[in-house]
Amino acid sequence: QVQVVESGGGWVQPGGSLRLSCAASGSIFSINRMGWFRQAPGKQRELVVDITSGGRTNYADSAKGRFTISRDNAKNTVDLQMNSLKPEDTAVYYCNAGIAERYFSTPRDYWGKGTLVTVSS
Repeated sequence: QVQVVESGGGWVQPGGSLRLSCAASGSIFSINRMGWFRQAPGKQRELVVDITSGGRTNYADSAKGRFTISRDNAKNTVDLQMNSLKPEDTAVYYCNAGIAERYFSTPRDYWGKGTLVTVSS
């Protein structure tokens, strides 16, 4: 059984920084893509950034220049460093991973339960 668990959310003032962490564990053969999505109240879930096992990244325009994703393939972890936070970054942030549980398995999406980030003064 696979688990994806996020940590590191909280409250921060505008202009501040937060670091989110995510760890995948359990029956894992390989992980192709890991990333962060967010969902603000009343809005659809949207991609923030993702990263392939080879290190290729894909940032949403809203995250470029402020957020940095990093990944440790050996530990099955991915972090999101968020700087210069704005009130519009307030959302529940979800970790997502494309995981194959066995050699012949097709990777499927696994989601964490989410961590709340609140940016306000």
